[in-house]
Amino acid sequence: MELSVAGYGCHVATGGQPFDPARSAWPPLVLIHGAANDCDAWHKVAGGLAAAGCALLVPDLPGHGLSGGEPLSSIEALADWLPSLLDSAGVTTAILVGHSMGSLVALDCAARHPQRVGGLALLGASAPMPVAEALLSSAATHPDRVLRMMNEFSLTAPFQLYGGGGHGVWGPGVTLAIMRRSPPGVLAIDLANCNNYRHGLDAAAQITCPTLLLVARRDRMTPRRNLPPLQSALRQVQRTEIPDCGHAMMNERPEAVVERLLKFLATPTTPVTR
Repeated sequence: MELSVAGYGCHVATGGQPFDPARSAWPPLVLIHGAANDCDAWHKVAGGLAAAGCALLVPDLPGHGLSGGEPLSSIEALADWLPSLLDSAGVTTAILVGHSMGSLVALDCAARHPQRVGGLALLGASAPMPVAEALLSSAATHPDRVLRMMNEFSLTAPFQLYGGGGHGVWGPGVTLAIMRRSPPGVLAIDLANCNNYRHGLDAAAQITCPTLLLVARRDRMTPRRNLPPLQSALRQVQRTEIPDCGHAMMNERPEAVVERLLKFLATPTTPVTR
């Protein structure tokens, strides 16, 4: 569907079902994509969640995909944009589900706008989320080189060789194709946003809503060894892992992502012992 958010058109997918929060057992879920992506990064997961009865808002962030406006130049600006999206959709409180850069946006929004966030799921998260200087500079001058590198490091080797989108669709190629259609300059802005966001742990310490950390065990982009500070900062946290999976978990293991998100929704107030 198409919404007007902060004066610009915003393309929002809904998982193939009409957006109707009244028919869902849970508050609406907002699925927030990562750097140089758009709503199609969630395509497989969104379909599974919608089939399970979730009401979904899966936006293209400003300047991404089919959404208008310029890409926002900070995680904080993106976090402040989300309540405007909720307002446009007529939603008071939502559960935010963010992947990679989107996890930082969801984290910061939950800290800055706690009254709008009833739950939080962070996929492929790390706080801070530093980006190598070589990647930051190359993103502006040789974006396709960086996109290919990101795609390679986001997937496990078996999926790169045998990854199946099914029916002739090459899974790894789907991930790269989504990133390649980003408008010029988006990659550099998004990577800078990740690198420049330095107060994620302070934000985490302010969050009181139930939070899920969903980890891919073979993630090379945001490896699980980086998680302990973020996990310790969160007050009410569950952590679960998907084995044999890389950073692009929504493409590589969508069924497992759906399963773990639904389990979290079913028991949102039970923190896991650290």
